[in-house]
Amino acid sequence: MTTPSPTADTGAELLPIATPARTRAALRTLIRPDRGLALTGIGILVAATAVGLLVQPLLGRIVDIVADGRPAGDLTLPVVLLVAVAVVQGLTTTLGLTRIARLGETVLARLRERFVERALNLPADRLERAGAGDLTARVTGDVARVAEAVRSALPEMARSVLAILLTLGALALLDVRFLLAALLAVPVQLLTARWYVRRALTLYADQRVANGAQQQQLLETIGGAVTVRGHRLEEQHTERSAGRSRKAVDLTMRSVNLVLGFYGRLHIAEYIGLAAVLIAGFWLVRDGAVSIGTATAAALYFHSLFGPVNAALVLLDDAQSAAAGLARLVGVTDLAEQPEPAAGKPAAGKAAPASVPRQRIASPEAAVTVHAVSHAYGPGRPVLHEVSLTLEPGEHVALVGTSGAGKSTLARIVAGVQQPTSGTVTAPAGTGEHPVVLVTQEVHVFTGTLAEDLRLARPDATDADLRTALSTVHALDWAEALPDGLATVVGEGGHRLDPARAQQLALARLVLADPALAVLDEATAEAGSAGARALERSAEAALAGRTALVVAHRLTQAVAADRVVVLEAGRVVESGPHDELREADGPYAALWRAWSGSRTAAPHP
Repeated sequence: MTTPSPTADTGAELLPIATPARTRAALRTLIRPDRGLALTGIGILVAATAVGLLVQPLLGRIVDIVADGRPAGDLTLPVVLLVAVAVVQGLTTTLGLTRIARLGETVLARLRERFVERALNLPADRLERAGAGDLTARVTGDVARVAEAVRSALPEMARSVLAILLTLGALALLDVRFLLAALLAVPVQLLTARWYVRRALTLYADQRVANGAQQQQLLETIGGAVTVRGHRLEEQHTERSAGRSRKAVDLTMRSVNLVLGFYGRLHIAEYIGLAAVLIAGFWLVRDGAVSIGTATAAALYFHSLFGPVNAALVLLDDAQSAAAGLARLVGVTDLAEQPEPAAGKPAAGKAAPASVPRQRIASPEAAVTVHAVSHAYGPGRPVLHEVSLTLEPGEHVALVGTSGAGKSTLARIVAGVQQPTSGTVTAPAGTGEHPVVLVTQEVHVFTGTLAEDLRLARPDATDADLRTALSTVHALDWAEALPDGLATVVGEGGHRLDPARAQQLALARLVLADPALAVLDEATAEAGSAGARALERSAEAALAGRTALVVAHRLTQAVAADRVVVLEAGRVVESGPHDELREADGPYAALWRAWSGSRTAAPHP
């Protein structure tokens, strides 16, 4: 289960946060495959801690030998045993902590993989409602907090808890009255822990939300810097960034004050416990119930508890912060597993209908069937209204319409990137790993060699396959002209590819993936007028022999299509070949006249 999505002061509907019970369940699921490693590591740490508990009785033995005035030779055995204990404890502790650390890193890697996998499958409209800042904060800050806890807090917590339990047992073995005296500190420690936990979990969750809102504001300000300057909004955006930064700083200072109060209460507990053990030792030695060495060992035992007790309680700080981060990560993974509810209003007492999953079939009758598909990005924000559409095998269909008509939304639904609010989409199953591929105008060039970037679509592709794909989209000449050819590093920090070449790279990946259905969402829009013709030829070559749905940025793409579908306000208003629609003098003819007129009026270079 997840808690309802909180709303940041940006007005965005943030991604949900998992409940504590769901977070614990997810953690158990992550650890389950490595139960053996966990049990082995804990067992070795138990042995290491037990061996370490021999130090205090051996020191007490030395005190008794000295107090009784025995020969110096009697000190040899306890001293040798102390050295042996140190060596054995050091070796076993290292081995146990290594296994616990390996467990933590394995679980962390599994968590990261699952988070990335699920985050990539989140519905696009859900991400738009949350804003990029919330997801960015979870990917960076929350993952970092959990990683820090796994690498440092988990091994130390395991060792501390074992040391506390075994040390208390050792005190009882010396004399149960020492244990009772030591336990006087426990009520103060428990009250301190309760006081801290009740405040920390909410505080750290609020802090993470505030950090997400701060990042969202920074992303919006920096990403829209040109618009901000153009409208003279620098002061307003600066004030918004400063306000959200102040809120984040205020929450950070509150957490610092909370930790300081936590430490102060722990010191009081230490004083109470140590004083009680020393007083108990004084009375027991005076009555002859124990020796001075035994009382010394008891005091040393309690003193040795300072470290593990304080570490365990202090690690609550890391644990609470990590728990808050883990709950936010689990909230995202759970959201990706659940279907998005319909945006319309459900009947009272009934859940909103879930999005209908895509069906993949290999039908010779139709490559794609869209039946009564509707979609809304929120209540009162419908984008598509019962759109029905059929693409025959091998047919190229161009989607045209004015901005906001719903073209990109329909393209994403057909591609399976986004689920419809209602209706069904039947698409081909295909024979390859990627039956449907979507290429948009927002193309990312991944950091790595050009060959690695291409092999994202087909990892087993040979260099000859890569060159064939590049040649298909007319990109082989410039690719081989790069400094190191296919081995040239591209992307962030590498050789820069202009928008037209980046788009050709995406089209080459489409060729390598060899899908039964290709969806192009204004895939030639970023080339600019100079490279538009060349890029359109590349797209045409990449689509040859496969069914295609093309959101046309330029109506030359509609001319080349087998059929044109015109969308207006989320509805199909016309469908047919270019020549037929142009002569019908309907919405498409108006679009054609406007487009061709602007091209005629445009000055020639």
